[in-house]
Amino acid sequence: MEHTHHPLSELFEQLGLESGHDAIEHFISSHSLPENIELANAPFWSQPQASFLKEEWHADSDWAEVIDQLNIRLR
Repeated sequence: MEHTHHPLSELFEQLGLESGHDAIEHFISSHSLPENIELANAPFWSQPQASFLKEEWHADSDWAEVIDQLNIRLR
């Protein structure tokens, strides 16, 4: 099975967030997570956003790699 590579901008689009470079950088610089909170449990996600992140990451879907990248950037 071939995996599709999703850039960070597509993940932001999928989450219903602004997906331009400046908007992504602003989001990342204005949100941070301590190590003991899972990405999907962050207080700044809506329930649908949190569900998407959790389900796609646990399913190791095509989105998992870019979700991991976002997780790292928010730490």
